[in-house]
Amino acid sequence: MNYLAIVTFATALYSASAAADSFRCQNDLVYLGDSKAAVLQKCGEPLVKDAFCETRPAQTTSTTQGSTVVNVATCENVDEWTYNPGSGKFMTTLRFESGKLANIKLGDRAK
Repeated sequence: MNYLAIVTFATALYSASAAADSFRCQNDLVYLGDSKAAVLQKCGEPLVKDAFCETRPAQTTSTTQGSTVVNVATCENVDEWTYNPGSGKFMTTLRFESGKLANIKLGDRAK
């Protein structure tokens, strides 16, 4: 492998990891932890909005008297918004958990 190929590969890896913490939309950036309202204000309406309930496992605890307390499995509201940032750029899905941006996932290149 030549030097240019190694540098190009390293740059691509760095860019992919940096993109996981923020997303550029229009002339602004959104970051992990941002609210849905902040993302809407900066990015506008997404191409696709999905909302679902993700079940969290029940937790069991013991009391000092030896009895067992079982908490009912909870459901966390999850929203996934997909943006098309433009031709040749990566489709991007923003995942919100409890109303906060929790994950940024790059998809296929937009056509």
